[in-house]
Amino acid sequence: MPILFVFIDIGLIVPILIAVAFVTLLERKIMGAMQRRKGPNVVGIDGFLQAFADGLKLFVKESIIPSAANKKIYTISPILTLFLSFIGWAIVPFKENVTHTDINIGILYALAISSLGVYGIICSGWASNSKYSFLGALRSAAQMISYEVSLGLIILTVLLMVGSLSLIKIVLLQFYIFLITPLFISFIMFFISSLAETNRAPFDFPEAESELVSGFSTEYAAMGFAFFFIGEYANMLLMCAFTTILFLGGWWALLTIILLPEEFWFGMKITALIFVFVWVRVALPRFRYDQLMRLGWKSFLPASLGKYIFVGSSFLAIDAFA
Repeated sequence: MPILFVFIDIGLIVPILIAVAFVTLLERKIMGAMQRRKGPNVVGIDGFLQAFADGLKLFVKESIIPSAANKKIYTISPILTLFLSFIGWAIVPFKENVTHTDINIGILYALAISSLGVYGIICSGWASNSKYSFLGALRSAAQMISYEVSLGLIILTVLLMVGSLSLIKIVLLQFYIFLITPLFISFIMFFISSLAETNRAPFDFPEAESELVSGFSTEYAAMGFAFFFIGEYANMLLMCAFTTILFLGGWWALLTIILLPEEFWFGMKITALIFVFVWVRVALPRFRYDQLMRLGWKSFLPASLGKYIFVGSSFLAIDAFA
């Protein structure tokens, strides 16, 4: 098996950074349209270069480290968050023969990287030596751990259906029917859990501006804040990619061979999910924290466990009567 960390090259990082830039622009444009305002429209043609201007602004700003902070951990935390958001893309198959690293335990790798993501946030909140940052970090740790349980059970249900841990095989087995059809409820729970896992509205408690100023990133500026920002949107894109792979057939589409390449359909499905992410942010207010925990532990956990038991029992029954 190749060393996974070798994947960090220009050919993968640059497209992710460009995608993050245009996703931020798309989000601001969609939010502007839904709120009946223009959104970014000054830098470039109709605001096309606004995201690059924002990135340049953060790059040239002075990095300030609080005097009471643990400087080493404070500096490493955003780098760790960004690094983990990049290495998760190493196993994403854009089509059958287009992936950086094809491993037969891709799902386990994805779960491992997802579980490590909380360390960058909890370390940044503790190292900042700020009450707001520390509270935001604790909220994020509890939130991500709570919803990873449901995500794991939903993924296990998918694995029961396809019988493989390889992401490419999961997509190939959806040629005739997408798994969203038999597992529609699991798809809805997976998508909502993805919102909570990436700290997106209405579950943006770690960054609750009305309560915690800016949460775990309150004391960060310039490139430290930019790394957290890029990591959040890269993780959002990554969760949309995994949702597409697990439930929406990956690169498969009815018109794949006739009209457009497979990578186009994969990208369009991710874009559609990103639109729903933004739509939810605009339409729904933030939940209370007790509602977030109740939804995860008292609704999604029993429902995902019940779905897993039902699917497993169904296959056992089919084998028994076959």
